[in-house]
Amino acid sequence: MPCLPRLSTRFVFALGLLAAGSAHAATVTSVDIRGLDETMALNVRVSLSLVDAIGKDVSGRRLAYLLREAEQETREALEPFGYYSPSITVERTRDGVTTVVGEPSADTTPADTTLVTDATAPGAPSTAATGAAPTAASEAAPPGERRANTSPVTVTITVALGEPVTVRRANIAIEGAGGTDKYLREDLGKFLPQSGGVFDHTQYEASKARITRRLAERGYFDADFLNRQVAVTRAEHAADIDLVWTSGERYDMGPMTITQSPKHIIRDSLIDRLVYWKEGSYYHQGKLDRFRESLARLDYFASIDIQPQPENAVDGRVPVIVTLTPAKRSIYTAGLSYGTDSGAGVRLGLERRYLNNRGHKLLTQLDWAEKRKTATVQYRIPAFAWIDGWYTISAQYYDEQTDYIDTRKIELVGSRSGQVNERLNVAASLHALRERWAYALPDDGAGALAPVQYNYATFLYPALRGEYIDADNRLFPRDAFGLTVELRGGVKGVGSDASFLQAWGVGRWYRGLGERNRLILRGEAGYTFTNALVDMPPSLRFYAGGDRSIRGYAYREVGPFFIADDGKKYALGAKNVLTGTAEFEHYFNDTWGAAAFVDGGDAFDDDRPDFHTGVGFGVRWRSPVGPVRLDIAHGLYDPDSQYEIYLNIGADL
Repeated sequence: MPCLPRLSTRFVFALGLLAAGSAHAATVTSVDIRGLDETMALNVRVSLSLVDAIGKDVSGRRLAYLLREAEQETREALEPFGYYSPSITVERTRDGVTTVVGEPSADTTPADTTLVTDATAPGAPSTAATGAAPTAASEAAPPGERRANTSPVTVTITVALGEPVTVRRANIAIEGAGGTDKYLREDLGKFLPQSGGVFDHTQYEASKARITRRLAERGYFDADFLNRQVAVTRAEHAADIDLVWTSGERYDMGPMTITQSPKHIIRDSLIDRLVYWKEGSYYHQGKLDRFRESLARLDYFASIDIQPQPENAVDGRVPVIVTLTPAKRSIYTAGLSYGTDSGAGVRLGLERRYLNNRGHKLLTQLDWAEKRKTATVQYRIPAFAWIDGWYTISAQYYDEQTDYIDTRKIELVGSRSGQVNERLNVAASLHALRERWAYALPDDGAGALAPVQYNYATFLYPALRGEYIDADNRLFPRDAFGLTVELRGGVKGVGSDASFLQAWGVGRWYRGLGERNRLILRGEAGYTFTNALVDMPPSLRFYAGGDRSIRGYAYREVGPFFIADDGKKYALGAKNVLTGTAEFEHYFNDTWGAAAFVDGGDAFDDDRPDFHTGVGFGVRWRSPVGPVRLDIAHGLYDPDSQYEIYLNIGADL
């Protein structure tokens, strides 16, 4: 049966056309399409044979053929949008004279004709593009004609769409076991186009493909079409859809064979714990997808190949073959670093993806800079009770010697983390902290430095952290919401020098506005319940100012401070923090954009924040390795510097 035309997928930016008389060659310089929106006009343009002739010298005979074909090619290119009876006028302008090619054309199909058809398979070329045409040898004008007189020709195609074809009747059904499947019935209810809607071929094909795919995902491997046709009655501008599948019986999960090749690195019992279903339960592709994600999170394997084999099913049970290729065991990292606060430094790291066949991991990291040094050791054990995740034991040494602060700390952490679902991750931890700090080296008045008076603190406290992310794209979200919250607290006399309870959270919201704009909102809030702030070490206080806080101010500039003898300002940290951001981004193309933003907030000890505001603009680059953001901002509330510049590289969420 004939096939409905579909949207073309190739983009062509030039097109050529030759003019009139058989004795004279011509060059088509432009083709103007009027009366259509951008999408329709694009599909018409890529369907026109004239496009391939732009800029070429063609004979009069070839040009006449292309002009005659333009009307029919335009008509067929509009059918995918539901317009079967447009009025089309093709005009040729040469040497200042405009001529209508033929007569303004409407549909030539007899009024009582009914077309019985179905849409083409994805990937097929548009019908207009496959029409017969003179051979390539006939495209160019004979040499003599080309030399004699070649003149430019412009072509204008004007379209009046007329009344679209709408769906008059739609029989969309699944017969067999799948007809009672709750989720397939929901898919049938969402089928587009529905009765009364314009018969858009793109919607029709997408809906048909979605249900066909869902049948396979849910284990109906014998599904096939029982009826598949669309009857279009042009005279009545109506389409009747008759689309019926027969599902066959639903298959079940069969035996699973797991192979680690070329080397067996993890004991089978650990991998088996990720298989949460039982053999003989109903088949669903989602089970295998979740299994794949669990394996990927373990990070033991370079490739994970999961192949269901319904063709080898026995008694309706589908065997599954899983092949796991081990990843490189050790990852070494090394690099140089520089920060205005930390100075020049070096970074070294070693990660063991698997220490033994029980899947234990080890990570060591050293960041050694002039003013700031950090050494971290982390040991992780896979965990499967309650939710999949990790038991982690870590130790960290931190030493900072800057004109801002002199501090050292040692922290031991034991935690249990896990993924509740695809959007929510949680972690419960116990922290043991020993910290020493002093804020400045005071002058004794005789030009000598007074002895440093260090503060010391010891804290033992539990913490609970949750991270929720719902995003269409983690790297560059246009519809997303992210929320991170943390609760921690300690009791004086139970391993801690002071009693405290802290609650902190940060939320981010992203919304695309049109094709090239984004609105970004961010809010942060933290509160400390304690009557002994003086005993709280710097690592348990809140700060504001700087990138990802309040731009326009230096790092930790906003909040309680004191001024030393040298006139410099030193941040003390605060009990509470409250900050927010509103940012608007506009992208000029798929790579480069600009942003304008306003940030505000404060870190404060009492119940009334003294809000600081910063405004600025920035450049955005969607680089191959992730978003790059360069911002310049100015604080409106007596900042230390007139302007602050920030460079940030990495994912938004």
